[in-house]
Amino acid sequence: MTIKPIKNESDYDVALAEIDRLMGVAPGTPESDRLEVLVTLVEKYESERWPIEAPDPVAVIHHVMEARGLRQKDLAALIGSQSHASEVLRRRRPLSLAMIRALATEWSLPAEVLVRKYDLAAP
Repeated sequence: MTIKPIKNESDYDVALAEIDRLMGVAPGTPESDRLEVLVTLVEKYESERWPIEAPDPVAVIHHVMEARGLRQKDLAALIGSQSHASEVLRRRRPLSLAMIRALATEWSLPAEVLVRKYDLAAP
């Protein structure tokens, strides 16, 4: 197989088959170099073909709460009040800088995700 850019599904399938064949080769060999290049090409094709958008801050908060078994009262204790927590989760109130700092520090959420712009619910 000649290494070339992946431009369509057929090229993608051929590259995946070659990656499968090369899995487990010894490091530092020409085969491992070939594997590394193919993986890079596949990753580029996948990121262009099926981009994954980062979730908005409220979706991240909901996900973390569900994954960690946290409740709205846990968020309220962190950001100031039950009403603030309810309004944030219902997209009626934007996250403030103080809320973002608290979530980043206490729940170890990435601040760069929390500061992303997101839509609020219509009044």
